[in-house]
Amino acid sequence: MRLTLPVLAAAALLAAAAGAAAPAPAPAAAHGCLATGNGYLRATIRGAMNLDINWHNGELECEGGPRPDGSGLRLAFAGPPHADGRRVRLVFGVEAAREGRAGRDLPTNLTVIFEGEERLFSTRGDDHCTVDELSQERVGALGGPSRAWRIVARGFCVSPASTLDARARILVSSFDFAGTAVFEDPPPEKPSPKPAEQKL
Repeated sequence: MRLTLPVLAAAALLAAAAGAAAPAPAPAAAHGCLATGNGYLRATIRGAMNLDINWHNGELECEGGPRPDGSGLRLAFAGPPHADGRRVRLVFGVEAAREGRAGRDLPTNLTVIFEGEERLFSTRGDDHCTVDELSQERVGALGGPSRAWRIVARGFCVSPASTLDARARILVSSFDFAGTAVFEDPPPEKPSPKPAEQKL
């Protein structure tokens, strides 16, 4: 992803956070992150905000699918909401990840949204974080146009994520998660109508 795209995506995510909209197209499981009960997110954040995140399946919402430009996977995780409406959401854009395939050393873009505070931090590129290892396990129904996968990954960032005005920074020194990604087959093309035959 080029430099300008993450900035635009970050601005769109900030607007979505203000309206509590999900940044990824896949629907969340009915009971927490994964219906199988084994979703999670752990992350260590230091800098302008200091957090040790350890979210378990029941208190976590997760969703994911292909990145809009088709260059990899996008996975989003939202933690438990506070009474005042504040909530933390992390969005990972994993470059070169493909449906059903394991991966190693995958460049990753990271966006951290503090909902209810209108604060957003982004690495603005795929070269600041890395997914060390990623695996995928097929879940749910095997038939139909939708395919769901349990995505398990771990990684780290070597450079901080900053606010859009670059006045504040955070470093996510480590992260590991189990979430979901859903892939949809494109709708079948409708055949073009045949031209009416002319009778002489």
